[in-house]
Amino acid sequence: MTRLLLVRHASTDANGVRLAGRTAGIALNEEGRAQARWLAARLARLPVAAVYSSPLQRAMETARSIATLVGCDVEPREEFLEIEFGRWTGLDFAELSRDVRFDRFNRFRSCADVPGGENMLQAQARMVAGLSRVRDGHPHECVVVVSHGDLIRAAIAYYAGIALDMFQRIEIATGSVSEIELGDDHVRIVRINETDARV
Repeated sequence: MTRLLLVRHASTDANGVRLAGRTAGIALNEEGRAQARWLAARLARLPVAAVYSSPLQRAMETARSIATLVGCDVEPREEFLEIEFGRWTGLDFAELSRDVRFDRFNRFRSCADVPGGENMLQAQARMVAGLSRVRDGHPHECVVVVSHGDLIRAAIAYYAGIALDMFQRIEIATGSVSEIELGDDHVRIVRINETDARV
């Protein structure tokens, strides 16, 4: 059984303001750096064998903070990238709230399309396939995967048998860690959305 520690990247100034998507150059803010330090201290107590990350800056910064304390290098993996939001990338949420397609996307993730991007089923399949490859490469080991909120929700929903249209009921805060134990024929969701309440 592989112990997967799914970490949502720490906070940035874009969170809650605009849809960052795959925009490059978005760094952690002060709160995010504090979250990353907490994550590193929390996970350094565990026998982490490897750290994988979305290649985006905010995820890599979070992953490097963890990797420094656990004594691993960070390996970027495309499978753990944020959803490709196409023409919505970089738009603020006030503007997006007036787009009926964005409303549909948030109500019906299982079938709504993203203009110029990927749909949620594609993103979920990509994330789960990436986690399966990590499991295959690290049997009986503990591994950190730093990714993005919707991708982590999608993975948890997949392993829990929850429909994508209800996955937003799963809270995945910035700077949080969730844990899944994954074997060839067994899965166990150990915890979801553990954070440092002091940050």
